[in-house]
Amino acid sequence: MWPIVWPLVIGLLITTLTWPSARFLRRCGWPPALAASVVTVLFLAVTTGAVALIAIPVASQSGELTDGVVEGIQRLREWTAGPPLNIGDDQITSALDTATDRLQDSVGSMLTTLATGIGTVVNGVVTAVLALFLMFFFLKDGPRFLPWLARQLPGRLATDATTIAERGWDTLGAFVRSQAAVGLLDAVLIGIGLWVLGVPLVLPLAVLTFVSAFVPIVGALFAGFVAVLIALVSNGLTDALIVLAIIVVVQQLEGNVFQPIIQSRGLGLHAAVVLLAVTLGGSLAGIVGSLLAVPVAALIAVVWGYVREQLSEPPRHAPDGGTSPGPDSGPETVGPAVTPAS
Repeated sequence: MWPIVWPLVIGLLITTLTWPSARFLRRCGWPPALAASVVTVLFLAVTTGAVALIAIPVASQSGELTDGVVEGIQRLREWTAGPPLNIGDDQITSALDTATDRLQDSVGSMLTTLATGIGTVVNGVVTAVLALFLMFFFLKDGPRFLPWLARQLPGRLATDATTIAERGWDTLGAFVRSQAAVGLLDAVLIGIGLWVLGVPLVLPLAVLTFVSAFVPIVGALFAGFVAVLIALVSNGLTDALIVLAIIVVVQQLEGNVFQPIIQSRGLGLHAAVVLLAVTLGGSLAGIVGSLLAVPVAALIAVVWGYVREQLSEPPRHAPDGGTSPGPDSGPETVGPAVTPAS
């Protein structure tokens, strides 16, 4: 089921970002199919533009970066040859020979790993394409879902399920918006630090930091590694260490301050619940678990909040002072009438 569930989840998450635009066009009188098509094309254009914003400057400065890599390696070699390490050229050569022998001995496992990586990339492309098509259909036919769901369910359950579904949709939107806000904060703070130090490719690195914020743990590590590497090959070891310190501080502020506060406000969850949910999700399902832990916890809170509302209705009192359920009470009249939010 996972090859179907995962694109469905991604499609829902990106739909929460694009639905306000589609809703605006529909309110302006656009047909649903046309509005969904335009928003999908614009989403593709923005995504492609973000990738180009990263790739084109890197490609144009590839020669400079290559020279910087060679120079950086030479500086690192000179630094290791001096105190306190005092690593000589013969030791470096011996270490390189040992590494080469190990690589030659593990060619088979490397080929297997490479094949697995290629398969992962292919699966990722298929998942992205399927999620994009699902986003189009969600934008086009999404408003029909709740009325359809209400027609399929009997009695009181029709109202309960549609209300919970609508609240859950609002919760998913709050989650994605909070992730975007956290990513924007990271991109701005790290971008300012890179700009002050004079590190090249500031804008692509800031865009990469923003995009990677939607992938917990690995995204931040990858963006930070790229920033430190470019600082090393262009500005030297000292600035690279400063960049590393900036990234560590920003990531600590994000994980312990920004993300819990923003998500707790947007999702109605306490900051401690957010931290514990991410920890539990990561321990159970790795990166995917960390990504889905907070929205799943928020959806559970939505269901529990609705159930609590229904169970907390005070009993009706009869004129003689006793408690009377009333002639219309029963399974279909427990709790207040709920009107789905607009």
